Amino acid sequence: MFYKNLNIWFFLSLLISFVVLIPILTVFSSFFENTSNYYEVLKNTFLKEYILNSIFLLISVLILTFLLGTGSAYLVSFYKFPGSDFFKWALILSFAVPPYIYAYSLTAFFENYGTAFTVLTFIFGEANYNKNIPKFDGMTGAILSISFSLYAYVYILARASFLYQSQNLIDLGKNLGFSKLKSFYRVILPGARPAIVAGLSLVAMETLAEFGAVDFFSINTLTTGIYNSWIAFDDLAFANQISFFLLLFIFLLFVLEKLSRRKAKYHFNTREGLKQKEKIQLSGSKSFFAFTVCFLIFFLSFLFPLSQMLYWTIKFPENLFDLQITDLLLNTLYLVILSSLALIIFSLISNYGNRVSNNKTLNILSTLSISGYAIPGIILAVAFITFIAWFDENIIKSFGFLSIKKLFIGSVLGLVLVYFVRFYSLAFNGIKSGYEKINISVDESAYLLGFSKRKTFMNIHIPFLRNSLLFVIILISLEIIRELPITLILRPFNFETFATTAYISASEDLLEAAAVPSLFLILIASFFIIITSKYILKINNE
Repeated sequence: MFYKNLNIWFFLSLLISFVVLIPILTVFSSFFENTSNYYEVLKNTFLKEYILNSIFLLISVLILTFLLGTGSAYLVSFYKFPGSDFFKWALILSFAVPPYIYAYSLTAFFENYGTAFTVLTFIFGEANYNKNIPKFDGMTGAILSISFSLYAYVYILARASFLYQSQNLIDLGKNLGFSKLKSFYRVILPGARPAIVAGLSLVAMETLAEFGAVDFFSINTLTTGIYNSWIAFDDLAFANQISFFLLLFIFLLFVLEKLSRRKAKYHFNTREGLKQKEKIQLSGSKSFFAFTVCFLIFFLSFLFPLSQMLYWTIKFPENLFDLQITDLLLNTLYLVILSSLALIIFSLISNYGNRVSNNKTLNILSTLSISGYAIPGIILAVAFITFIAWFDENIIKSFGFLSIKKLFIGSVLGLVLVYFVRFYSLAFNGIKSGYEKINISVDESAYLLGFSKRKTFMNIHIPFLRNSLLFVIILISLEIIRELPITLILRPFNFETFATTAYISASEDLLEAAAVPSLFLILIASFFIIITSKYILKINNE
């Protein structure tokens, strides 16, 4: 019986899961390798600073994203006011601005003789305004940059949860004599806790994985420690050991959160059914307050960095003409197309293999393999290089074959493979959610009609999953356009994208030169987000 279940789909799914797990397993296995003297130096100097800075940055970002995301989601979900229909999708556009580009904008605006100085001089005339202009750099700048870029994770999930909450919950608060404020934090907020925590978990992963912004502000975190261990000191073993501690920290966060809500219940039982929630029409000062809050969040998270990049581009047009826009666009699209095809094809195979095999071992491996998204890109890049170096030295050369390092390290193939591991979770889960809508009886009917498994997959499943595939492709494209550390480490020589070009210019203290690639990155990402927004916000047919 077991032998009959071992079909080609099972083996393909098993192989895909193992490939995705290799870099993850490499991180854990490398923990026991010997390191250079850099470990002793770092342990006695900066290691404690790396850990404390990472923890402080994480806590600060979680607090700010919770306030921004939950507050704005509550306003657009429960109230009607001028612009509420616009803000419900416009607030997602902050995704188009990666933290490192927000960091460039923040510095360019508030630095000495920056944009703020120019604006004040134009309005009030010549004066020494620099002493009165606040400076958002260092840890403060990193917190603001990451928070305004990532709060939309909390906003999207909190808004979805608020919209699903029924009028029964709101009426319950009124019957208990709760004010709107008390009803919010005693009834509505606890009901949305799973969604909010899920959003904060994504923010936590992205914050711990962030490299561009913290590197730009010269903040020593575990992520920059990993990069420096490999780039500056050529110590892959120690880079993997820091990665191991960072992974443990991420997994610990998930375990603690899961334990904290072990016995909690978040559903509302009623025999009378759920009443659809009605939005409250605001007027006067309350309407103005709601509009102002949403507009400020939209302006600070999207319009501000967009305007700053546009201002630098117009002020220094020579940077626009000096940049090879066509080459950068083609390189970016090349990576997007190759990675999307690989992720879509193998995620489809893996999902269908899980469906037809129904094997517990395969299901466990598939669950472990999708944890790649929780691992910072810089860790995956270093783990990939470590594995290829080991495989080349111990397997390939032992059989007398030519080295394969150049084939995978510093090549498009290597980039696509690590992108595959990093974003496999997005593709797998996106397609899985579509598969859950296909009843297993559809497959059984197809088999009775003489369809083979391959024909059922090609002629029935793929057409049904068309919308899910489109959504996944857009999400993957958006992630790859924004991705920095993986591309920076593994890209071929003289192969640049908008993200790497912006980073290189900013690292050389040429913010005005970083403006053009940053502007194009924001515009392209915004295009994908606007297309995707109707899928993200398609809740309750609203």
